[in-house]
Amino acid sequence: MFAGTYTAIVTPFDEDQSVDFDAFEALIERQIAAGVDGIVPVGTTGESPTVDFDEHQEIIRRVVAAAAGRCQVIAGTGANSTKEALMLTEHARLAGADATLQVTPYYNKPSQEGLFRHFSAIADLGLPVVLYNIPGRTSREIEVDTIVRLAAHTGIVAVKEATGSVDTASKIIARTDLDVLSGDDSLTLALMAVGAKGVISVASNVLPGPMTTFTHDVLAGNWDAARDFHCRHFRLFNDLFIDTNPIPVKAALAMMGLIKEVYRLPMCEMSQDKKDRLAATLSETGII
Repeated sequence: MFAGTYTAIVTPFDEDQSVDFDAFEALIERQIAAGVDGIVPVGTTGESPTVDFDEHQEIIRRVVAAAAGRCQVIAGTGANSTKEALMLTEHARLAGADATLQVTPYYNKPSQEGLFRHFSAIADLGLPVVLYNIPGRTSREIEVDTIVRLAAHTGIVAVKEATGSVDTASKIIARTDLDVLSGDDSLTLALMAVGAKGVISVASNVLPGPMTTFTHDVLAGNWDAARDFHCRHFRLFNDLFIDTNPIPVKAALAMMGLIKEVYRLPMCEMSQDKKDRLAATLSETGII
């Protein structure tokens, strides 16, 4: 079962553009010490499009090794090529990941039948699959009817729901037994109110402990505490997306002194006015 807070962890880079594994392992330890339920490496937030295959595999290996069973690891191994996704997923399976996050194939815009065959082939490898439905990034939605078909596969266990629609999440929850995880921090409370089990979170890079408490409060029925947290941090949830993810969250972590603010092109730093706005929000919420 997948429930609670799963951090879509950033991939820090050094000034020479290499992966800063020292900073990365410190981030992992910080997440585990805060009690997160899981870590999700090399998803969109982990800049999967800008790391090469060797780096991608090494990142997953290091997260699994560092977690050492203390939290779940859902490895981002999706691609718009089924062959590539199979290769990355098999590596994650052998490395000891608990599950794979499979983004909808992007740019080539497969049909619903193509999506069904793609995800089914990956699930056949035996590593539990979390479908990642994010049409804003991929230009193709996994339709609810397709998700219902996929839910019959024993290897497909959950959905990261990032369509921005509570209705879509509600339909998936009503028609399947899949664990639904919010893909948007600002919608976590709303989606959990209709039956989602938690969140794959960007904000938990910054606030791992409080985000974990938040989702656990909802799961325990502590709605007043959860609503209070949501309202106090709603601006933060939004401001972590004032530019393309993961630019703002990496800027925030740099302001906190946890990583260097380094990106790989075509990702680059955001404008100073946006950075000032984010800094003000981080200050108001007591983060910096």
